[in-house]
Amino acid sequence: MATSAYNIPVKTIDGTETTLNQYQGKVLLIVNVASKCGLTPQYEGLEQLYKDKKSEGLEILGFPANNFLEQEPGSDEEIQQFCSLNYQVDFPLFSKISVAGEDKHPLYTALISAVPERLGEGPWKKDLIDYGLTPNEAPEVLWNFEKFLVNKSGEIIGRFAPDIQADDARLVDAINAELAK
Repeated sequence: MATSAYNIPVKTIDGTETTLNQYQGKVLLIVNVASKCGLTPQYEGLEQLYKDKKSEGLEILGFPANNFLEQEPGSDEEIQQFCSLNYQVDFPLFSKISVAGEDKHPLYTALISAVPERLGEGPWKKDLIDYGLTPNEAPEVLWNFEKFLVNKSGEIIGRFAPDIQADDARLVDAINAELAK
């Protein structure tokens, strides 16, 4: 059986201890987000995707992370305020976690081990290298806004590179296929 994301302890952005059990029967898109990244405008597309697909059973779960060039330095309260004011984010946000390195959150350990290769790696990785950075190699999370797809049974079934926008056909088609099941 594939790894389930449901029972791993997480905290909501307001500090409430919980798990993802409340999302059983939903299709989940789990995204590590950041407020000061070149990819931050993806919040807009993610929110639109959420509005378009929520009634069909999609939940987008944002996990702020400060692993990449300290692009998410704020407190949970500051992150929530930024997302609300700048992108009108209505999808659930969680407390800031680590998605890479020795202090990686157990959720991301499970996500990465379930799907070690990401789909759709485009120019972003090369751009990072051109900027003199050393991006993480798979299976580690490459950068902010990497996306993991979880089916209605809690199985981690897909992974999409940070380059993949919320309206990319590869992502939308994968979500639609899961929603139809």
